[in-house]
Amino acid sequence: MKKRLLLLICAIGMYAGAHAQDTIPNAGRIQEIVNYLASDKLKGRGTAEKGGMKASRYVARQFKKLGLQTVNGSSYYQDFTFDKNAHKNIPSRNVLGYLDNGAARTIIIAAHYDHLGTAGLFDGKYPIGQIHNGADDNASGVAGLLELARHYVKNKNKEPFNFLFIAFGGEELGLQGSKYYTANPLMPLDKVHFMLNMDMIGRYNRERGIGIGGFGSAEEWPAVFKDVQQPGIKYFTDAAGKGASDHHNFYMHGVPVMFFHTGGHDDYHKPTDDAPKLQAVSEAGILQLGIQLIDKAMTFPVLHYVGEKS
Repeated sequence: MKKRLLLLICAIGMYAGAHAQDTIPNAGRIQEIVNYLASDKLKGRGTAEKGGMKASRYVARQFKKLGLQTVNGSSYYQDFTFDKNAHKNIPSRNVLGYLDNGAARTIIIAAHYDHLGTAGLFDGKYPIGQIHNGADDNASGVAGLLELARHYVKNKNKEPFNFLFIAFGGEELGLQGSKYYTANPLMPLDKVHFMLNMDMIGRYNRERGIGIGGFGSAEEWPAVFKDVQQPGIKYFTDAAGKGASDHHNFYMHGVPVMFFHTGGHDDYHKPTDDAPKLQAVSEAGILQLGIQLIDKAMTFPVLHYVGEKS
């Protein structure tokens, strides 16, 4: 009987440990997500291409598996069209999943899922017909989005803020998904605590560290960042709230922002941005740093937006 009791206690301990581990960003899961999104099967996740639609459905399935709620009626999608140069009524969609904690304010965590695809909408700027897999840009950010969603769903804490997770479409063609969302928000923008955007977080350079933009967009960011450290991850801050990624549109609508970016590299916007080059262990560390910052930001009931200095 004692032996059985001991085995039961050990089993419960192992289950609890495994459950706790499940909430921590995991390099294996990150690599698996990027392997799929940056596979030739999805042909670069181009806007208005089959691979881009497959990517949007993949994210929606993951949101549903995690138990996130829809916010656009019964759909995880927010469909839209846009024009780009001679190309008219280009179809795209955002993918949204909501964690309702019954709070007054909401944190938005986001990444764009589209990439260049086979470059047909870029008017010869990139090699047309070649697959641009976009492992770092931005399968890495989508992996981060799904890992942070997993963490806040499964950590058994009822946080003092709701979470809205958004995978944007059409980013590579002019931040179209975030432009559409901020013009047609599904939740009031004045109730957004802040927006965290992850775009290219998979090529960590130890000498450079990860850049975190938007440091000047909220009065409280210096206090939030104070003493935050993550073993093996160096970071630096940049005050700018504006930028060439989706946080820009939120900042322009009065929302404090954070922007995670590991920097440019020789494979940027080339067919060579492939999954085997991902630094998944470092990305997991970056996401743990992100969790620290998110959790610290939740100790402030309101963040006070700071607009661009004249």
